[in-house]
This record gives sequence, C-alpha cells and structure tokens, in this order.
Amino acid sequence: MRQATVERKTKETAITATVNLDGTGRYAVSTGIGFLDHMLEQLSRHSLIDISLEARGDLHIDYHHTTEDTGIVIGQAVARALGDLKGITRYGAAQIPMDETCTRVAIDVSGRPFLVWKVDFTRHKIGDMDTELFLEWFRAFAQAAGVTLHVENLYGTNNHHIIESCYKGLARALRQAIEIDPRKADALPSTKGVLGDQSDIA
Repeated sequence: MRQATVERKTKETAITATVNLDGTGRYAVSTGIGFLDHMLEQLSRHSLIDISLEARGDLHIDYHHTTEDTGIVIGQAVARALGDLKGITRYGAAQIPMDETCTRVAIDVSGRPFLVWKVDFTRHKIGDMDTELFLEWFRAFAQAAGVTLHVENLYGTNNHHIIESCYKGLARALRQAIEIDPRKADALPSTKGVLGDQSDIA
C-alpha cells in the first residue's frame, strides 16, 4: 500500500497528515480555515487519495503559516508514499470547467520541483482567506512533493470557481500521474533510469 504519515511541528504550526495514494477519496480535514478545508477535501475526492489532516496554527496572526505548511506536509506525504517512483505513469494533465471558469493543470512527478502559476484574482479574499495564499500553498506542495506543476486559469470571473478549478485540476492530473502503468510496473519512467536528479531532462 502506498501510504505515508508526516508530522510537522514548528513554533507556528503543528500538523499531522496521512495519505493513501490508492484510496477512494475519503477525507478528514481540519485546519481551522474553512475554505482551505473545502479545497483539500476537493483534492482528496477528485484524486481518490485518502487524506487525513489535522492542523493547529497561529491563526490569530493570519492564515499564512497554516496554509503554507499544509502544502508542505501533504506534499511530503505524497512523496514518501510514492517511494522510488517505479511504475508510475509520471505525467498527468487536466482541463477543468466550472461554470464560466476553465483551468488547465499539468504535472510531472519527476522529483524536480517547479511551479508555474498563471492565476489572477479580482478579490483579495474568498471568505476569510487571502487569495494570495493559494500561490503559497501550490508552491509549497510542488516543492515538498518534488513535482513540476503548471497551473493556468484560462478564463473565469468568479474567484471561488477559479481556485476550486485549480485544486480539482491538480487532483485529476495527480491521479493520472501516480497511477501504476501495468506495462512498466517495475521500471522508472525515464530514459536515464533515474528521477529526481536536477540534470535529468529525459
């Protein structure tokens, strides 16, 4: 079973997360930030990754540390659960429509972290959450998971729809990329035979 648990404790946050990459999309998420909980639940449901996460953070200051650190912890858990990356499909992509909005997400589970973020908002907040924090979450996730991640909102006007389509796009692209390829279940998906080396562009 491709599962992992990660704990992170700092002066700013205390977070524990468990993921099962071969789950059914079950989730139990509690961050103290209602909208972030909603997005992480979408990530679980649409990726079919079971996610259990409990976070306590310095929300009396703002939501920055909790948001960023949940991205780190979930990314680390996904990376640990993937192990040596043998047999995975590696690449995934999704184009997610949500009413007037459409967002494109592409991912390479390569061990090489990189984020391209082409998402703009017309509001500073969704609920009580600053919209600028979504970039921090996606950047933290990509870095910790060791994935190359491109997120581009093609069009849309409703800020809730825009960010929700980003999380759903990540979920669907990640689901595709981490699936085991039955034709190459014992091999790394790279002509170099390694993944994670910054020089590996195969």
